[in-house]
Amino acid sequence: MADLTHTHALSYEGDRVVKRHLATEPGAGDREWRALTLLAAHAPGLAPEPIAYEDGAVTMSRLDGVPLRALPARDVPLAALAEALTRLHTAVPVHVLEGVPVRPYQREDVVEWVGRRCAEWRSRGARADLAVKEGLRWLEGWQPGQEGVTPVFGAGDGNLANFLWDGDRVRVVDFEESGRSDRAYELSEVAEHVSTWVDGDVDIAAAVELSPQEEWRMRECRRLHALMWLFLLSHESPRNPPGTFERQVERVLTRL
Repeated sequence: MADLTHTHALSYEGDRVVKRHLATEPGAGDREWRALTLLAAHAPGLAPEPIAYEDGAVTMSRLDGVPLRALPARDVPLAALAEALTRLHTAVPVHVLEGVPVRPYQREDVVEWVGRRCAEWRSRGARADLAVKEGLRWLEGWQPGQEGVTPVFGAGDGNLANFLWDGDRVRVVDFEESGRSDRAYELSEVAEHVSTWVDGDVDIAAAVELSPQEEWRMRECRRLHALMWLFLLSHESPRNPPGTFERQVERVLTRL
């Protein structure tokens, strides 16, 4: 689940990056290494090249590029981002993907977490309370089933800071929460991440082509991710402008 804490430490050695995951994130290094090796084999150039994995530290090549979160929303190359996401999701062959563990914080985990936070909610004003009330009512009646599920390899983090633009293409970094997932869920995580709207709207949903079933599932998953961010943003972070929580409240009510 995306959060507002650091889960790793980075160091740079020339054209290499060494990423050491914190002990509080068990399995993160294994997931990162698995993702890099899979993408090196099936989508070369999309992600850093894996170099070594020793003592919990992943060494990889260093990519050039500007994080998309550093760009004004109007300058984010939506078509290139959509192309990178599509390549990421479809690169791993089905017979290989079947052997990849499910990513952390899949739908069931987030549903449980959101439901628990709804039950523990303490009043933050009428609009926020309404968002929580309506969110819980929707959550208790949601029966998603398997309609619109397209198995994909997912990065597991929708932060625009993890997508690098070199002026020609978008490449992807940060795979500590990666694994087998489904396309609509992964895209909804990007679409609802705070980084895609807090400084200006980056509408990834308008840039990807989905089947009607996938579109329906994505809409439903966006409701879930919007609720998740309601609680993650309930305590203001210095990373975000004042009023971000109130804006998230309105996003939740709009989604519902």
